[in-house]
Amino acid sequence: MSECEGQQHAHLDTLMQGYSEALAAHGVDGVLLYSGHPARHFGDDQHASFAAYGHFVHWTGQAQLARSWLLVRPGKSPTLYFHAPADFWHLPARLPEEPWVDRFRVEARETSAPPALPPGRFAVLGDVSDGVAQAMGAEANPPGLVAALNELRVSKSDYEVSCLRRANRRAMAGHRAARRVFEGGGAELDIQLAYLGGARQRESELPYPNIVGLNAHGGVLHYQHYDTVAPEKRRSLLLDAGVRHRGYCADITRTCSGPDSAGEFTPLIEGVTSLQQRLIADLAPGVDFAALHRRMHEGLAALLVEQRLVNASTEAVLESGLTRVFCPHGLGHLLGVQVHDVAGLVDANGQPLQPPVEHPALRLTRELMAGMVVTIEPGLYVIPMLLDPHRHRAEVNWKRVERLADHGGIRIEDNVLVTAAGPDVLTPKET
Repeated sequence: MSECEGQQHAHLDTLMQGYSEALAAHGVDGVLLYSGHPARHFGDDQHASFAAYGHFVHWTGQAQLARSWLLVRPGKSPTLYFHAPADFWHLPARLPEEPWVDRFRVEARETSAPPALPPGRFAVLGDVSDGVAQAMGAEANPPGLVAALNELRVSKSDYEVSCLRRANRRAMAGHRAARRVFEGGGAELDIQLAYLGGARQRESELPYPNIVGLNAHGGVLHYQHYDTVAPEKRRSLLLDAGVRHRGYCADITRTCSGPDSAGEFTPLIEGVTSLQQRLIADLAPGVDFAALHRRMHEGLAALLVEQRLVNASTEAVLESGLTRVFCPHGLGHLLGVQVHDVAGLVDANGQPLQPPVEHPALRLTRELMAGMVVTIEPGLYVIPMLLDPHRHRAEVNWKRVERLADHGGIRIEDNVLVTAAGPDVLTPKET
């Protein structure tokens, strides 16, 4: 048995133990997980891209397996009702040759209808209506059970870490290929296509739509287009791009300057990168992530002063709230079979942990624990929409800031495993 096979067997053992305890605590005999189905565009016969329900993926790694059901009962092998109809229009889905398949009872089915449940009390989780669940004699998505199963995804098994590490390697190969095309003068679409080739993943399989922002587009946090014509001047590239491997997501961002960038831009990239490395070094069990987010803003305040974008003390910049104008997003989030993985805004008992009022975009507010995988992604942007209300502030060096307006912004993002021995960066270094 290979190391990966052994890890997957151990992962399944841990999952079954966790599910058994959660089901017993909630008085449920079993749970039926629905993978989901792609949504059809309104008034059309075409479907949108699909991603399977996270708890289904947690067991199977099959992020694109639609219309299938997984029955989990303590003490019994999980049963996969696998939707594989005979079809000459489409190639039927196939299961991989992986250890989990041999551990499951697999029943291939023509129908996507829910299977009949055995006697007992059951819950159905996923994109299932209350009416469908009631017709099955089950309860749909009971909140307490969902919260307990969400918590099982917070700390990653060795198998999951291996999958995340592999996803990061593939994503970084894509980043390298994309950067070469940027340096050669390619348009955003060219850069995206190079990324897909380097990562060896089709666009519909990506964990999220890649952000490929040249120049000012790098200042649109979720920029969603790919220009087909290269800009006359190449000032900057912000590439936020990931990969799925066996359902697990990489989420990596890099920013680089181009041949036409302002002299101020490269030192800012270096400053954000240095800040990111210091924040990664601080990751440890017991660290309050909201406090680490505030530490990011302290570092950004120092960088704004050091690079003479703001003429004031670091303390004054921080107190004024200007760092939130230059960086309106959170420091990072949990990562797993979803990019923004579940349970980031609750404690271990499922109780809400709201973001600080002054940092509403923060997606992770709990204390770190060993086994968590998080993104660390400080940023610094010149976004006119956010800066314009502050034009009256004399301490801002507006001439220097405006020279960076057509560079968009900077974000540096890695994926990191929290361990008792220190942070384990899953994202490979660039070569």
